[in-house]
Amino acid sequence: MEYKDHEGYTHDWVTLQPAVQLAYNTNQHSTTVKTPTLVEKGCNPLLPVDHLKKNLLTIWPTAKDFNDTWKRDCDTAAKCKAEAKEYNKQR
Repeated sequence: MEYKDHEGYTHDWVTLQPAVQLAYNTNQHSTTVKTPTLVEKGCNPLLPVDHLKKNLLTIWPTAKDFNDTWKRDCDTAAKCKAEAKEYNKQR
């Protein structure tokens, strides 16, 4: 079953419904401050993300990682430059 919204985008609700239902049922609601799954079944389901290791290496560095590396390299370069300047004074 497809639905076309006012902007012309086509949505296949049969495909989207399980993901939307999972998202709705695993997020806290303001009235109960609990997830609907916890209220109904007494426990939250284990999601695939729960099985991932938390200490894996980052293959693609983030912008923050790049910025931290850049600052560290700039500090090292400034330190080396100051040491070279001091060395040249003593010659």
